[in-house]
Amino acid sequence: MGILRIDASKCKRDGFCVRDCPTVIIQLPEGKGVPEIIPGGMCLECGHCVAICPHNALSHEGIPIKDSPLILEELRINEAQALQFLRSRRSIRHFLSKPVKKTTIDKLVKGARYAPTGGNSQQVEWLVLTDRGRIREIARLTVEWLRELVKDPKVSAANPYLPKAIAAWDAGNDSVLRDAPVLIVASAPKEAMNGMVDLTLALSYLDLLAPAMGLGTCWAGLLQGALLHSPAIKQATGIPEGHPHHYPIMLGYPGVQYYRVPERKAPKITFA
Repeated sequence: MGILRIDASKCKRDGFCVRDCPTVIIQLPEGKGVPEIIPGGMCLECGHCVAICPHNALSHEGIPIKDSPLILEELRINEAQALQFLRSRRSIRHFLSKPVKKTTIDKLVKGARYAPTGGNSQQVEWLVLTDRGRIREIARLTVEWLRELVKDPKVSAANPYLPKAIAAWDAGNDSVLRDAPVLIVASAPKEAMNGMVDLTLALSYLDLLAPAMGLGTCWAGLLQGALLHSPAIKQATGIPEGHPHHYPIMLGYPGVQYYRVPERKAPKITFA
């Protein structure tokens, strides 16, 4: 296969790439020692073969060694650090008016692209809105959609938060997008069979990376509801045609600081 090459002078015949290839297109023939690529085999371009070889013997046309840095031991975090990192993540509902540079957003999204996708399809796309007037208008349209929604007594009874969100907006508080300076929508085309999961994982990566860059996020659930039921609001937001999978998230510099990690409910675990 042209896209994969194995340097026999560097290969140690350990078979790591053979065992780890998801589509089994790398084989270790008897008596030869050096792995071979099955002609016509399907490559997912996942990079496992490049990542697992400790000798830099395997190169991939689509995943160059020069763009695949070594994993540095000094940057690994221990269990306690990882747990505090996960527990300290908070939804931010008060943002500073400070704008976020496009270069910073670009860096954040490029970090989120390392989230796994089904079959390594990598079909998640990103819509970034920074015009505050437009973001405010999207929030207003969402509130108007909510007004119609809560006219049904059953909806109001099942979702007591919704009338309060409308009242907050009428009082001058943005209860939908929290006056966030940035709105990001991750989406995927209908062809993406795992689209909703893929974009959710990507947004989770973005969500967790943001605090390390001094930023905060909040998942825009009210807007998502409007996007799912109002074609007009979806069009106003700018989500591409043919993208039924989507979810919006607010982004900005936090106007608050947290000092503790509150406890959560104990998980329900069943070992079967």
